[in-house]
Amino acid sequence: MTEPWGLRVDVGLPDHVVRHVVPAPTPALVQRLTSMITVPGTWLKLCAPAELIAPWLPSGWTIDPPEYLMTGPLTAEPVAVPDGYTLAVTTRSGVTAARLLTAAGEVAARGQIANAGWAAVVDQVETAAAHRRRGLGSVVMRTLAATAVSRGATTGVLLATPEGRSLYESLGWRLCSPMTAAVLR
Repeated sequence: MTEPWGLRVDVGLPDHVVRHVVPAPTPALVQRLTSMITVPGTWLKLCAPAELIAPWLPSGWTIDPPEYLMTGPLTAEPVAVPDGYTLAVTTRSGVTAARLLTAAGEVAARGQIANAGWAAVVDQVETAAAHRRRGLGSVVMRTLAATAVSRGATTGVLLATPEGRSLYESLGWRLCSPMTAAVLR
């Protein structure tokens, strides 16, 4: 939902009730938002580095590890699944999930994507520790991109962790802004 400061996403989880995305934070705006927010589990995702945001936050708010807002071109490329893994792709309520499964049925890597017009939002991409450095993250990302392209998207958007940032950069994504995630606990 669009708000004067950016976007509000009603997440609905106990520790993540609402997320406010703020593309242009200022001290006055952050003070206004934090003074009106009283529900624990409310998050602010602010397009600015943590060292800038931290002095603006009142007590009760904590900052999570750094994230990076990134965008990238989406293309439909053939995807080769490494030996020993099976690719499972499902779509429900407009969200496509891609999972790479081991022969035992364990999830080795996963991610999801949802289209929003010409853009698609990538979320929850991760590779299990025992399966890293095998190209599984790239397989998941290429699979998600192809799905989004088939539905009309041309650009992807995501929040990357420091660990994930190098994967996305290797796939042609670029950094738009450092992101600070602040949460009322």
